[in-house]
Amino acid sequence: MKFTYYPLIVILLFSTFFSAEAQTSENQFKEEVTIPVDLGYLLYKPDGYEKSKKEYPLIVFLHGAGERGTDLQKVKVNGPFQYLKDGNKIEAVILAPQCPAETYWQPEEVAALVKKIIKKENIDPSRVYLTGLSMGGYGVWATGGKYPKMFAAMAPVCGAIYRPIYRNAQHLKEMPIWVFHGAMDDVVLPENSNNMVKALRDAGNSNVKFTIYPFANHNSWTETYNNPELYKWLLSQKKKS
Repeated sequence: MKFTYYPLIVILLFSTFFSAEAQTSENQFKEEVTIPVDLGYLLYKPDGYEKSKKEYPLIVFLHGAGERGTDLQKVKVNGPFQYLKDGNKIEAVILAPQCPAETYWQPEEVAALVKKIIKKENIDPSRVYLTGLSMGGYGVWATGGKYPKMFAAMAPVCGAIYRPIYRNAQHLKEMPIWVFHGAMDDVVLPENSNNMVKALRDAGNSNVKFTIYPFANHNSWTETYNNPELYKWLLSQKKKS
């Protein structure tokens, strides 16, 4: 396995990212716009990746508030990286950006970085997955809700949403989603996940799974990311052409 660290500021282009939305009935306006994306990130590549010519699935992991800053080692404390540290394997590339201190996940920045990795690495664009915990769970709902066509499936853990529930639910009504929360969570109340799951089902999403841990408080991520069924489920999802 191989871990690669990228602590530098990444400058990403948005010209093609929004070109499809910049169309009118008569012509197309295209403007190259650059924005600074101040996200260091960690990239895990499975054994055999460098020698293989196949395209790999990509799991994007968004950490919680406690791992913000510039020390990329913090990104490995929870989530898929802890699962790998325990000797398990995941047959996917894993992208884990680090949110700067005293800020929150911005969907535009996450999406731009994901697009860059898809273009740069051997990634199957039909098998890109988004997951995250706590503040990262907020980031999953926000990023997936704004860029639903980018991801094949999502798994938010003890998160909530920034935007109105109905709007996100409409955008995500065709997305396979597995939601996790602790029933005793007093940091991010479980009613946040309850309401979002209900809104998704009311919107017609029949592919929503909801796991409530009856005795868990805010830390519902350890059991979630230690469960091989999560990775099996994620990697089984594929976007329709």
